[in-house]
Amino acid sequence: MHQHLHVVLKIPAHQLLYYYEGAVDTVAAEAIDGRIVHFPANVLRSVVRNNGVYGTFELVFDENNKFVSIKRMGS
Repeated sequence: MHQHLHVVLKIPAHQLLYYYEGAVDTVAAEAIDGRIVHFPANVLRSVVRNNGVYGTFELVFDENNKFVSIKRMGS
């Protein structure tokens, strides 16, 4: 069974350079329910906008806690 977590991300474009340069390979974020979640930084590529990564996102993990998908919630 997949686990769905909602996180609010506020990562400005200049901080994303650390991920793209390989200096940072994991993102740690607090889920809306208070849990801390870690996921691969490279998954942010699909949700980056000009100003960075901002908004509420649904993260999906499989039964082995492996990342499955990220989806922007709302607009």
